[in-house]
Amino acid sequence: MPTKDQTVLVVGATSEIGAAIAHRFAEEGCALQLAGRNAARLDAVAAELHELADGRVSTHFCDVLGPEGGSAFIDDLEPLPDIAVCVVGLYGRASIGEEALRVMRTNYVGPALLLGSIAARFESRGHGVLVGISSVSGERGRAHNAVYGSAKSGFTALLSGLRNRLHGAGVHVVTVKAGYVNTRASEGLSRPRSLTASPQDVAEAVFRAIRRRRDVVYVAGIWRLVMWAVRAVPERWFKRLEL
Repeated sequence: MPTKDQTVLVVGATSEIGAAIAHRFAEEGCALQLAGRNAARLDAVAAELHELADGRVSTHFCDVLGPEGGSAFIDDLEPLPDIAVCVVGLYGRASIGEEALRVMRTNYVGPALLLGSIAARFESRGHGVLVGISSVSGERGRAHNAVYGSAKSGFTALLSGLRNRLHGAGVHVVTVKAGYVNTRASEGLSRPRSLTASPQDVAEAVFRAIRRRRDVVYVAGIWRLVMWAVRAVPERWFKRLEL
């Protein structure tokens, strides 16, 4: 159960989802460590949360495209957080070239290295919570976002592996599989309301998953049923669908 005595690290805190997650934990009185690569935006988010978090907010530079997923800053954290949430992600449809490589590195390679470093420290200490924001796109490869989906699939598998490895070491690993989320980047897109969440919905899902010791959660919850149906379609039929 997140409490005012705990410290929460949010990597990707400059995103709307990351800022909403930080806000939710600040409401509980948690101390915040905000990490990202846009210093000006980090400072702005920290300023917005300063009063709510009773001044216990710090900012840290982290670029998951850097060496070891940008994990060098972890050694400077004081204290080592009780909860670490990785919200880093980049959507893209490219299947080849530099953009595809950036999508893979941003959604899987960088976060995998970063969470691996944090996990090792949590394991050594004997407690902690790791949360990774993945995507329903990782459940099955689709024609229009094969690279993005494969990267998220890898990230989901990584979180599962860490959970299985660390469950006896006092470390809880949560996988959040998000569907459509209303953000500035998605403005103007037509999406079913029942399948679309807000950044605040994602934040609440993260908070509840930790409180209830959940392993895997979907946002919105109906995606669990939707993806069950998608996984059930035989490949010979699935490849004919325009998904």
